[in-house]
Amino acid sequence: MRTTSNPVFRNLPRQEGGGYANFGSGVTTAGQFGNQYGQPQQYGQYPQQYQQAPPATRAMTIDDVVTKTGITLAVLALSAIVSYGLTNANTSLAPLFVIVGGLVGLVLVLIATFGNKMDNPVLVLSYAVAEGLFLGALSFMFTNIEFGGVGGSAMIGQAVLGTFGVFAGMLVVYKTGAIRVTPRFTRIIVGAMIGILVLVLGNLVASFFIDGGLGLRDGGPLAIVFSLVVIAIAAFSFLLDFDAADQLIRAQAPERAAWGVALGLTITLVWLYVEILRLLSYFQND
Repeated sequence: MRTTSNPVFRNLPRQEGGGYANFGSGVTTAGQFGNQYGQPQQYGQYPQQYQQAPPATRAMTIDDVVTKTGITLAVLALSAIVSYGLTNANTSLAPLFVIVGGLVGLVLVLIATFGNKMDNPVLVLSYAVAEGLFLGALSFMFTNIEFGGVGGSAMIGQAVLGTFGVFAGMLVVYKTGAIRVTPRFTRIIVGAMIGILVLVLGNLVASFFIDGGLGLRDGGPLAIVFSLVVIAIAAFSFLLDFDAADQLIRAQAPERAAWGVALGLTITLVWLYVEILRLLSYFQND
C-alpha cells in the first residue's frame, strides 16, 4: 500500500470508485497512506463521515485542489510579506515571529492530522498565516542578520523560484510517469525521511557538546551535501503527495477534502523553501 510524506494526506478520505480529472498519473488504483512537519507515520482509519459522501456533496476535482492550494499559498505569501516588513523595521521581532509562527503552525498541523480536521478551511488558512509569519521572519534572519545582509531579497527570490521550479518539475515527472509511485519507491522515500529526522536530531544534540554539532548545519562541505540530499527527498515526496491527491480524486472524495490536499502540499512547499534558502545562505556566507 502506498503512503505519503505528508501527515495530512494520511487521514484524508478515500473510497473505491471512478474518478474525475486528475494529476495525470499512470497509476490507476486507489491506495492508502509528512523540515518542518512532514514526518512519516502509518495511515489510520479514515473518518466514518468520509466513507460515503453525502448526496448533496459533489466530488472533489483537480480544479478544487488548484483553487484551494492557490488561496492557501496567497494567504501564506501575504503573511510572510507582512512578517518580513515588520522584522525589517524591528529586528528584535524576528526570533519571536520564528518561534511563535513555527510552534503555532506545528500545533495546527497536529490538530488537523490527529483531530481529523484536514478539510477545515479556517484551520488551513490559520496555518498559512502562522507559517507565513515564520517564513517571513526566518527569511529576514537568513538574509539580513545571520549573514550580514548579504544576498538579501535576491536570495529570497532565488529560493522562491527554486521551490516552485522543483514543484513544477516534479509535477511534470508525475504526469509523464517518468517515475512511478510504487510501494517500494514510497518505502525508500519514507525511510530516507526518517533518516533525515534522526540525523537532524542527532546534530542538534551534538551541538550542545560540540561546536557545530555533526557539521550538518555549519555551512561546510558536509552541510552543503546534506542540504542537497534533503532537497532531493523533499522533491521526490511531491510525487507521493500528487499520487495521494490523485487517489482522492479518483475515489470521488468530498469536495471539502481539497482543503486537506492544499494543506499537505503547502507543508511540503514550506519544507522545500526553507531547505533551499538554507543552502543558498551557505554560499552567501562564503
